[in-house]
Amino acid sequence: MKKNTSIFITILGIILLAVGLYMVRTIIDPQGLIKTMPYLAIGFGCGMFGHGLGELYNRHVIGKDPQLAKQIEINKKDERNVMLANTAKAKGFDIMTYVFSALLLAYALMGCGWEIVIPFVVAYLFVEIYAVYSRVKIEREQ
Repeated sequence: MKKNTSIFITILGIILLAVGLYMVRTIIDPQGLIKTMPYLAIGFGCGMFGHGLGELYNRHVIGKDPQLAKQIEINKKDERNVMLANTAKAKGFDIMTYVFSALLLAYALMGCGWEIVIPFVVAYLFVEIYAVYSRVKIEREQ
């Protein structure tokens, strides 16, 4: 099942990439949303293609070496590795909070249009509110 999903994601990525490149070459005078649509398709297509191909390659390598597969599974479930990963995510979130707010302030001070600043503000507030919600939920569980 997982292999089929990886193949599907890889093929869908190739299709999105091709559609995006086709749109870039054929649309002569893009207006509005059509200006960004080809580049979004290219970006998502490249990301999906890389992710799917990486998963397929990992499965291929692990399939050849069962000892390596066992070691990788042990490393994924090791408490120390999980703690290190969670600590790294927490530090990344802390830095992201300050960088994102500084970027928002810079965009606002540069006089960018509100159609650019407001979605950034909404996304920033969503992330921060979710962080507070998660913290309250975790504290209740303990």
